[in-house]
Amino acid sequence: MRVGLFVTCLVDLMRPSIGFAALELLGSAGCEVMVPDTQTCCGQPGYNSGDRVSSLTLARKVIAEFDGCEYVVTPSGSCAGMIRTHYPDLFRDAPEELERAQRLCAKTYELTDFLVNVANLARVPGRYNATATYHDSCAGLRELKIKTQPRELLAKVSGLILTEMKEPEQCCGFGGTFSIKFGEVSSHIAERKCADIQAAGVDAVVLGDLGCMLNIEGRMRRRGDMKTQVLHVAEVLVHDETVEKEHSIK
Repeated sequence: MRVGLFVTCLVDLMRPSIGFAALELLGSAGCEVMVPDTQTCCGQPGYNSGDRVSSLTLARKVIAEFDGCEYVVTPSGSCAGMIRTHYPDLFRDAPEELERAQRLCAKTYELTDFLVNVANLARVPGRYNATATYHDSCAGLRELKIKTQPRELLAKVSGLILTEMKEPEQCCGFGGTFSIKFGEVSSHIAERKCADIQAAGVDAVVLGDLGCMLNIEGRMRRRGDMKTQVLHVAEVLVHDETVEKEHSIK
């Protein structure tokens, strides 16, 4: 399978390790992976803020960059949701381009959904002797029905014990520009999420969207929790405990 990896601008700028983990997982699934080096943003921030002009420009760019791929995979339910759910609306006034956009929608997948339902990945390379809980990010859960897929893959990680928090589907308060426009409300929601994670008594919280990761980790550290790890599901699926121990010794 020829797969185009849409890294996302946030992963590229803030946590490239997620992109490299996604590459490793797609390689483990036997995929031929291409990563267009001109890729940037899917257009979601502009779209959510009502700037359709800039969103259309970026969407056209994404469509052109991944046109030759059999599948497009991204380690973000939010960005996959933007493409699959909102591109048709974005191109509603450009019928001559809509069909091409819909072709991209049909072949775009969030990473764990692709690995489970398309690639049928039988095993993962990760080993992680720890306890973890999983946070269901809003866009992936509600737009793409990403719920069982990450948990099915995490169950394959040697040594990992997954414990559900009380409200795994509760929003973390990020919501892109929501956290900027409604900072006080966002902080209250994030506080409730972090309290739920803490009550689960785990070593790490795992999730599938970097925006949520940054929001949750920022709040946890401000609460004084410097121990609980905040990890992307792809990082856990390729986690190499041997390498980590070697680095800690050095």
